[in-house]
Amino acid sequence: MPATVPAPFKVAAVQAAPVFLDRDATVAKACALIAEAGRLGARLAVFPETFIPAYPDWVWLLPLSERALLNDLYGELLDQSVTVPSDVTQVLGDAARRAGVHVVMGLNERNTESSGGSLYNSLVYIDDQGRLVGRRRKLVPTGPERLVWAQGDGSTFSTWESPLGRLGALICWENYMPLARYAMFAWGAELYLAPTWDCGEPWLSSLRHIAKEGRLHVVGVCQALRVSDIPDRCAHKRFYAHGREWANPGDSAVVNPDGQFIAGPVNRREDIVVGEVAPGKQRGVKWSLDVAGHYARPDIFQLTVNRDSRPMIRVAEDAAGAMSVAAMKRRTRTSRAATRTRRRSKRRR
Repeated sequence: MPATVPAPFKVAAVQAAPVFLDRDATVAKACALIAEAGRLGARLAVFPETFIPAYPDWVWLLPLSERALLNDLYGELLDQSVTVPSDVTQVLGDAARRAGVHVVMGLNERNTESSGGSLYNSLVYIDDQGRLVGRRRKLVPTGPERLVWAQGDGSTFSTWESPLGRLGALICWENYMPLARYAMFAWGAELYLAPTWDCGEPWLSSLRHIAKEGRLHVVGVCQALRVSDIPDRCAHKRFYAHGREWANPGDSAVVNPDGQFIAGPVNRREDIVVGEVAPGKQRGVKWSLDVAGHYARPDIFQLTVNRDSRPMIRVAEDAAGAMSVAAMKRRTRTSRAATRTRRRSKRRR
């Protein structure tokens, strides 16, 4: 009996501008866009890199001599960023459930497991039942992005199972890391997501190359942000060239396993770019090229992925030589008893 081929379904690349550095207003806008993607028939809605509350484009504009301005912008970004999980992810989950849409959302994430003063460039995956299913932290911020984001570790570097197939995601220039791409292919990614701040060439050619290389559908999604979308209170706005209209024009697109655009690219407007994914097609084309299958040479090339977490602080365990709680209590009781004995002895003398 032939295997059942999943039916085609629609995916949405949500090309939109955040309400700049306003978390709550951006979340409200995201919920409206999720609902609209659902009305358009999309089963999956993918949002741009760090959509909530904004991409910190100022890192590409400001010289380090603008220290006070950099401090102010980072402080505001940190204040408006997201804890995962939190009320924000719950609100997004409620929107996903109402719309019946799986959501992959880009956001700035606070490192609340330690200092709370650093940020990660993260994606969260919320399923169509509203459940927070997974999180990915960008492995390597690019160039001056390192002024804003810490490096993610291997603990969030994985793919996600979904009713739509296995989802893989790399953020912006992580897509230029050949080994990261190979890991996505080897883990069986069937739908490859590429939220970004990049646009134009050669980024669009890269999306086509990845689709052809991995023999899968690729969703590239970027913000469409006008300079006028940035509030005048943000002093870095004056560093954009006079007369420049777009901080980023977008170029979101959906690409099929043959490397062909099936939706987009859409440029210089906010839009929801919808493409139809045909899972059966991407399975069939792998007879000629499967880079992590019959086209691989594991006898020659090997890839090892370290998926251990890298916490900023560890509490030593007993095996590492630290005392257990019970041992510390026994030591405290012994010390107190010895003190009482010494005091009684002194009184008798």
